[in-house]
Amino acid sequence: MTSSIERQLDLPSVDERHTDRRNYPHGVAFMDGQYLPMCEAKISVLDWGLLHSDATYDTAHVWNGKFFRLDLHLDRFFQGIEKLRMKLPNDREDIVSILKTCVALSGHKSAYVEMICTRGTSPTFSRDPRQAENRFIAFAVPFGSVANKEQMERGLHVAISETVRIPPKSVDPSIKNYHWLDLVKGLFDAYDMGAETALVVDTSGHIAEGPGFNVFIAKGGYLRTPAFGVLPGITRRTVFDLCAELGLSAMTADIIPAEVKQADEVFITSTAGGIMPVTRVDEATIGNGRVGAITRRLMDLYWEKHNDSAWSTEVIYP
Repeated sequence: MTSSIERQLDLPSVDERHTDRRNYPHGVAFMDGQYLPMCEAKISVLDWGLLHSDATYDTAHVWNGKFFRLDLHLDRFFQGIEKLRMKLPNDREDIVSILKTCVALSGHKSAYVEMICTRGTSPTFSRDPRQAENRFIAFAVPFGSVANKEQMERGLHVAISETVRIPPKSVDPSIKNYHWLDLVKGLFDAYDMGAETALVVDTSGHIAEGPGFNVFIAKGGYLRTPAFGVLPGITRRTVFDLCAELGLSAMTADIIPAEVKQADEVFITSTAGGIMPVTRVDEATIGNGRVGAITRRLMDLYWEKHNDSAWSTEVIYP
């Protein structure tokens, strides 16, 4: 049976494509000027984004049919493109329209939406990045979270890996990128320790970040988050905005592993899940082992802000 998306986009049926769509999330992608089901979204094996991780991206989310803080995600995306000396034929208004259309065609009222710029391919297979034709890709799939519902209620178990995050002098962490081998190694270290996710350290042994998230600790009513070698996350920034509204003190600082284990509260932040509590670090129980009061206040206000028109951008569905 032909799906509604296929009818709207005049695409061949599933049987005609000989593709099992059960292997793909239900969503819509934009590539090469057209909208496609996710199972049709593919890049060349010669794309530098695949061969060299030469790409930048950003991920926004849609909740109840509205993008959350989309402008901040777009700001960071275009800054990354500029720093990597890439160029796109699409301007900011074009990309907003493409992202909204991906979500609208997918039908998802809660979605994980990614925009990507890869170095692309060179017509002559040259190793000169200046000769590559940069490529823009976008997609919308169902919303996903770093922490599932049960973990959000009880708090995550996080392990601190001795894996060192790629230093800023090598790869600028303010450019959102796919250099994740250090983070993947940290994840395997965490799994070996019986934990659910990981934190890695910077070159000085201070806490850096985790696979796709920043971390905050609370001690004596004061919040701190690592200052060095981390992606300046949009949800991380949102926590600072929420703290200002609630009259809470928050700052960036160096944090040693022992301080995380001795904190009153710990939480992580990501577009994929928002503000997520941590109640165990390595073998140490954080606070009383339950979601802390500060974390709970921030979580509640974070989701309330999704209904604030100043923080959201509405999607018009067909």
